[in-house]
Amino acid sequence: MKYRNALPQLAGKSMITDGGLETSLVFKDGIDLPLFAAFKALETDAGVAAIDAYMKRFAEMAIREKHGFVMDTPTWRASARWAADLGISHDTLRAVHQETICTLSNLRNAMEVEGQSPFVINGVIGPQDDGYAPTRILTADQAQSYHDVQVGWFEEFGADMVSAITMTYSDEAIGIAQAARHHGIPVAIAFTLETDGLLPSGETLQQAIEAVDAATGSYPAYYMINCAHPDHFAHVLDHSWTKRIMGLRANASRLSHAELDAAETLDDGDPTELGQLYAELSAMLPNLTVLGGCCGTDHRHVSAICKAMAAA
Repeated sequence: MKYRNALPQLAGKSMITDGGLETSLVFKDGIDLPLFAAFKALETDAGVAAIDAYMKRFAEMAIREKHGFVMDTPTWRASARWAADLGISHDTLRAVHQETICTLSNLRNAMEVEGQSPFVINGVIGPQDDGYAPTRILTADQAQSYHDVQVGWFEEFGADMVSAITMTYSDEAIGIAQAARHHGIPVAIAFTLETDGLLPSGETLQQAIEAVDAATGSYPAYYMINCAHPDHFAHVLDHSWTKRIMGLRANASRLSHAELDAAETLDDGDPTELGQLYAELSAMLPNLTVLGGCCGTDHRHVSAICKAMAAA
């Protein structure tokens, strides 16, 4: 609860996030993740060690670059529907959330540099259905009911904020924002975009952001774009509504979502090029303070982003 009432990124502090945790665990550490559920890695010593090493490397980068660090829980797939598919009980799932918050709290206590590199504990929430092409579309009320338990756990166990990652349509994002408001915890909403710059639902990014703000009294602390290459969305970033976008977690790969789903090898793109593209996008996003990556990215990409942004 250290930063819940004063998120440093809202005051203009430059923050990094990690990259693509799931793709790093699968393709680089050789860890099996059923249903792409990163929290399953916590069931083995090797998985715990891999996640700990991964997060520590980003923490060290944040301190070295004098940035803050938005520390994500490995819980993108740790909601009721996915837990049921994985055979995970409600009590076990609750314990996963408590464990991950405790682990990040310990990392913060051990490494945070006061006044220079604030470490924000961020509870990650994923979509109820597929993160690229959902077949079940929830109403806002259904989404609030579905996500309320997970948001409540993050509030209970001491997360500073929650983030809805890879949102594919506005109604689910509205429901998550309503759940966050109910529990009194800040929330960031990250929409994913297709190669044409539209949400998988067909909504424009502007329409989705404005719909969530209208339905929730602008409750989200900020918005992000994630799991899309900058070439897929740079052309839609115009006008005053982009002031609500404070975070980018792009892919280095130019592959479409369908191509990424079918890929058997990792396309990690060009870290240096991705950093340069972030620097160019920063001119279109006046409030950009949260910088990280998504599928296929790792510490190399985030480091290149930091360097390019510093030189911009």
